[in-house]
Amino acid sequence: MELFNFDAFMASLDIILPAYNPLPGWETTVIQRFQTLQKALPDLNIHLTIVNDGSQKLDETTALEVLRNQIPDLKWISYPANRGKGYALRQGVAKSEGDLILYTDIDWPYQEQSMLEVIDQLRKGADAVIGTRDSRYYDNLPAARRRISKLLRAINARFLRLKVDDTQAGLKGFTKNLAPVFLKTTIDRYLFDLEFIYLLSKRKDISVQGHPITLRPGITFSSMNRKILMQEAKNFVKIWMKS
Repeated sequence: MELFNFDAFMASLDIILPAYNPLPGWETTVIQRFQTLQKALPDLNIHLTIVNDGSQKLDETTALEVLRNQIPDLKWISYPANRGKGYALRQGVAKSEGDLILYTDIDWPYQEQSMLEVIDQLRKGADAVIGTRDSRYYDNLPAARRRISKLLRAINARFLRLKVDDTQAGLKGFTKNLAPVFLKTTIDRYLFDLEFIYLLSKRKDISVQGHPITLRPGITFSSMNRKILMQEAKNFVKIWMKS
């Protein structure tokens, strides 16, 4: 696979954030984190895409006015029905024009240093960098979600033989050459991450690296409802049957 020579030109980075009923004040968080990243990486053209995944509690007119006042070239994608994080990110990746693509969550949950390190690994030649979580991450999860997350990681390592067994952290980056691979994912909700890494792991011609990432203080996670858990269990079986 052809690698980019990032020293030869001013590379571009697209950051994609899926949004579904974000908490009040989310626009301020996004603006602050985005501008901080821009200042830390003056040699990168950084662009932001937000995908509104059918939010019912989001005033688009107000949000866009606030955001575009500080981020004029913001790309906004929206549709009426909630389809899931995987679906939302595919819409963003399909519209991406950056040399590098990075996605995280709308509350920007990971520390700036973690994001900088993921980007740095891409610029050094990795085709994909997968954020991996330590024990402190699991301390922030509801008990049931913590057990499921650890079980999935153990199953990934034992049965799917992935290049990175921690698939579900919400911070990942890849070069534009891998956008077509990402767009081959079919899962609309949470296990699209696992499906993406499964597709990457089948390729011997690409470099996939895991990289430790750290949450910002005060980040909390909600529980998953039973309906989503059952659907994701079916999605896991679909991936497993392909292996």
